[in-house]
Amino acid sequence: MTKHIFVTGGVVSGLGKGLTGSSLGRLLKARGLRVTMQKLDPYLNIDPGTMNPFEHGEVFVTDDGGETDLDLGHYERFIDENLTQDSNSTTGSIYSSVIAAERRGDYLGRTVQVIPHITDEIKRRITRLASDEVDVVITEVGGTVGDIEILPFLEAVRQFRLDVGRENVLYVHVTLVPFIGPSSEQKTKPTQHSVTELRSRGIQPDAIVCRSDDPISIDLRRKISNLCDVPLEGVVNAADAASLYEIPVVLHEEGLDDHVCRLLGLDDHTLDFEAWNQLVARVKAASTPVRIGVIGKYVSLPDAYLSVVEALNHAGIHHGAEIDLEWVQAEEAEGLLAAGRLRDLDGIVIPGGFGERGIEGKIAAAAYAREHNVPCLGLCLGMQVMTIEYARNALNLTGANSTEFDPRTRHPVIDLMESQRDVTDMGGTMRLGAYVAQLSAGSRVALAYGEEVVSERHRHRYEFNPKYRKRFEQSDLTLSGESPDGRLVEFIELENHPYWIGTQAHPEFKSRPDRPAPLFRTFVAAALDRAAGRNPQLPNVVESIIDEPNVDGPGVDADLAAAEKS
Repeated sequence: MTKHIFVTGGVVSGLGKGLTGSSLGRLLKARGLRVTMQKLDPYLNIDPGTMNPFEHGEVFVTDDGGETDLDLGHYERFIDENLTQDSNSTTGSIYSSVIAAERRGDYLGRTVQVIPHITDEIKRRITRLASDEVDVVITEVGGTVGDIEILPFLEAVRQFRLDVGRENVLYVHVTLVPFIGPSSEQKTKPTQHSVTELRSRGIQPDAIVCRSDDPISIDLRRKISNLCDVPLEGVVNAADAASLYEIPVVLHEEGLDDHVCRLLGLDDHTLDFEAWNQLVARVKAASTPVRIGVIGKYVSLPDAYLSVVEALNHAGIHHGAEIDLEWVQAEEAEGLLAAGRLRDLDGIVIPGGFGERGIEGKIAAAAYAREHNVPCLGLCLGMQVMTIEYARNALNLTGANSTEFDPRTRHPVIDLMESQRDVTDMGGTMRLGAYVAQLSAGSRVALAYGEEVVSERHRHRYEFNPKYRKRFEQSDLTLSGESPDGRLVEFIELENHPYWIGTQAHPEFKSRPDRPAPLFRTFVAAALDRAAGRNPQLPNVVESIIDEPNVDGPGVDADLAAAEKS
């Protein structure tokens, strides 16, 4: 029977419940177990798709088009499994399902209540991930114990152990052990109060992961063990690590996976952690500095670009490079460029986003990269502003723009997807999820991927306007990737430039620490060339690395056939 692990948190948010669950998932997978993960979020939005990035950070997109919490990105990167929209449920989506069922008469006129109807729906969503193909489901409960909105989730989680059997469920609680400067002491009281609150909801943790700046003493562990009624071996310390990819190693050295497997009856699975240890060794060995500028609208909250940052780090690990990020507010980019503040960058990334604010700064950054041979990678909106920049300054299409920013532009080189022209509901109306693209033979992107049929995830409403296709095709800008039917432009690249490539997709979502996304891998290679003063043409950079495993994996040809058939 499928085993279930529930990860809760206490004291403060942002302690790393997602990373703890992801790291435990990595350890269990290294034992040969089949692992999947999910996040239960207590907010009332149906999904994070319409939430301000300053509120919630990045929206992570799954292959099947789910707009989900950024923790799913951690899950996928650590356990190396493509998750689905079923791996993220919010209070809003749960209540919406229950109310819809009530309107249909599914409850036969009974009074609809939090218990049992809401809690039953939560348990149904937990159970739907369990199957004969899964050994362990790890469920992170968002928020912190004591939050009023988390109560139905805790009640459902409490009931779940009764439903499936005590031997099939384990609770991990992540809490804080702060250091108090004036007394020079680490304090366990916040952990004690957090566990007391959790136990008041009927849940006794089987393991406590203590987050701290520095390692905690054995005496403090004994104190937590005694006062929280958790075995000493179940009190685990996760002190701050230099890299998030070291966390699985730390938790293993602390014995968390051994403790979990013993309680769940999984201790007959031997750990093979050599590959991950090698990855951590490469992370520690990465030393060649390379400065990458990220021209973004939400740079005051780096979590808004979490997958972009991790994809850059993955490419850095691959090349033995230490990524030095320069966060550039898009609204200030024009002034910084005029002042020469960005001339020392080795590469520029223009990530996705929505809305008019900062667009001219992004366009200016794309122009600077093109005119000064700075490697540049455009993602989603980034590709669109590169298209606008080239149309204005190379094709002399005065005032070229996207209709998102200027509905009356004379040259709408980027325009709204036809299917979205009459849509008023902003939730779930975009091109979302994985789409197949056909790459031009011999193109730089084809060399980067090592194949001509690829699949990447999307999240956008606006597209390259096909009415301007011939104007671009007659220039040095190559439309190097398109949808199988030839209608949509997916990739662009500039000839006679070290690296000036854009994609309508978000390849960062599929990047893995031991298998970087191809465009990020080759972009960082070009940036390293610039840093070294060599700056060769891209094909010379790519030829030495195209023999590596492709991020897309098997099944892309089948996806293409299905797309062509439809």
